[in-house]
Amino acid sequence: MKLIFADPWSDETVAYQKTAIEAVCGLFAGQEICRTEFTVLRSTADTQGRMGFAENDLGIGNRLMLLPDEIHANLRKTQLENGLAPSDSLDSMNFTVEMETGTGKTYVY
Repeated sequence: MKLIFADPWSDETVAYQKTAIEAVCGLFAGQEICRTEFTVLRSTADTQGRMGFAENDLGIGNRLMLLPDEIHANLRKTQLENGLAPSDSLDSMNFTVEMETGTGKTYVY
């Protein structure tokens, strides 16, 4: 048996992660940046307030402007580019990133 030690952040090692990121981003091709401010309200049962977080913190929401048909077209294109059979329909707006355990899904998300 031969052990090979590799740099976990080398281009060779994370190329598949970059491919996965590009596939996820491809679903949203054509999406404009539509930033809106929103306030996160704290409920009475919220423990974050006890942890020192202000209840009036602002976040940035990027509102999805693409229509379901556009997302479906992007999905089909991404599937074809990655050697997968294209979906005939878009049943929901929930998508799954399927990668082997320990290969960096968290990084992709």
